[in-house]
Amino acid sequence: MTHWIRFEHEGSAAFGTLEGDDITLYEGDMFAAPTATAKTLALGDVKVLTPTAPTKMVALWNNFHALAEKLDMPAPDEPLYFFKGSNSFLATGETIRRPASYDGKVVYEGELGIVIGKQCKEVSEDEADACIFGYTCINDVTAAELINKDPTFAQWTRAKSFDGFGVFGPVVATGLDPDTLSIRTVLNGQERQNYPVSDMIIAPRRQVSLISHDMTLNAGDVICCGTSVGVGSMKEPSNTIEITIEGIGTLSNVFE
Repeated sequence: MTHWIRFEHEGSAAFGTLEGDDITLYEGDMFAAPTATAKTLALGDVKVLTPTAPTKMVALWNNFHALAEKLDMPAPDEPLYFFKGSNSFLATGETIRRPASYDGKVVYEGELGIVIGKQCKEVSEDEADACIFGYTCINDVTAAELINKDPTFAQWTRAKSFDGFGVFGPVVATGLDPDTLSIRTVLNGQERQNYPVSDMIIAPRRQVSLISHDMTLNAGDVICCGTSVGVGSMKEPSNTIEITIEGIGTLSNVFE
């Protein structure tokens, strides 16, 4: 298992592998045979960035049996998804801020994220494995009251794409079997979500295959696998929200 991290150091963005609190710097392209250097840095001496810079973030709705049953919704035959704008991307340790234009409920959604490792178009489920670079933690922050505010048009993109609402990281972990993972969400020290990937309706490899028939996926793109039961509000003046997936780590942010 390898943990890939992006960071800023002395005004420049760089990437490497993280072991404990030590970063080994790499050169080249994270997704195309990068080369390790002899240089190392301490995690505490850098500013952690989002682990990739995606061209797009595709996010699924209604993709867990437990939540579908709770909401009395049928399991979908294909991914039901929306997009989160690139302006929304936010790294671990950064502050999620309430939009000035919205005073309603803001919710967390802890999720598994798939990170694409190479250009991927119209692949089969078997071929999808070679397109998956690794996995990351997601907090799919949502201005929940906007989605159905207008009865003529569901505003998924608006509700999901405010600045700072596409939170992911802290690393991309390679060498994981996603089917063995669980997603745990803790709000202000209290567990709110703890659910297994094995309850997913459309599993990661099938997601990549089906979505790649709709659009080309590029290296660094992220697919948010959807959430399960336990979604709730983050409230002022300040909340600490943590998404933990064993083998990946903890995505930790403050909401204000």
